Amino acid sequence: MTHTTLADFLLPEGFGRPRAHALLGEGRIVGEAGRYALSTVSRRSERKQLPYARRFPARGDEPVLLVPGFLAGDGSLALMRRALQQQGLRTYRSHIHANVGCPLGVSEQLEARLESIAERRGSKVRLVGHSLGGMLARGVAARRPDLVSGLVTMGSPMMAPAAHHASLSAGVAVLIRLSRAGLSGAMSEDCVSGPCARRSFDDCQSPLAETVDFTAIFSRRDGIVDWRACIDPAAEPVEVSASHVGMAVDPRVVAAVATALRPARLAVEVDCGEIA
Repeated sequence: MTHTTLADFLLPEGFGRPRAHALLGEGRIVGEAGRYALSTVSRRSERKQLPYARRFPARGDEPVLLVPGFLAGDGSLALMRRALQQQGLRTYRSHIHANVGCPLGVSEQLEARLESIAERRGSKVRLVGHSLGGMLARGVAARRPDLVSGLVTMGSPMMAPAAHHASLSAGVAVLIRLSRAGLSGAMSEDCVSGPCARRSFDDCQSPLAETVDFTAIFSRRDGIVDWRACIDPAAEPVEVSASHVGMAVDPRVVAAVATALRPARLAVEVDCGEIA
């Protein structure tokens, strides 16, 4: 096979690709990063006014595993991880250096990491995934309800994985060419148009156990994916005002994630700004 077209079933009727100019909106990442910096300075100043014993909250919640998006690694969620830690959440990296491989292979790696954390902490784990990371996390959560208590996705087009900007398709095409050239670890054609793609898509549609809380965060300002594809019928939808890439750093999104991660009875007021 020589084509690189994504399988039709990855773009169901009712969903579409963002228009070419939508990518310009991703420039908001500059302002969103700046907002994060300002909120960090503000929180640091507020903590200094507190007695030393109250400056660092106790980490009593279930562990949280963060999963990066397509072409990204754990570093892309480093700022969010730090902000969640400052609010008393115990976070863990996925050990994904670059999310560019076969989705099924990455999913297996993620599940192994989940098992390790659950065994180490002696409790279930909450998953937070950005974009493709959220899709992978949803599949793992469906398979392993014995290890997962909650799931939060951010800009993850679970309902239509191919409902993304043309620039993302170009990135997929590059990976496929690299795979054909013999580069191991790169996404192959089967991952986007063959049985592998079908299984990955089916994983995103698998029912979740009632014991798994599910929040799907989306933004109408998303310039990378069709925001409608991010709203899973099984999830509690939460709308924010952020770019696709900026979801990883915008303090308003961090606030939404922190709220979703805490059971209702333990919900606390977060100081990262109001949810849009």
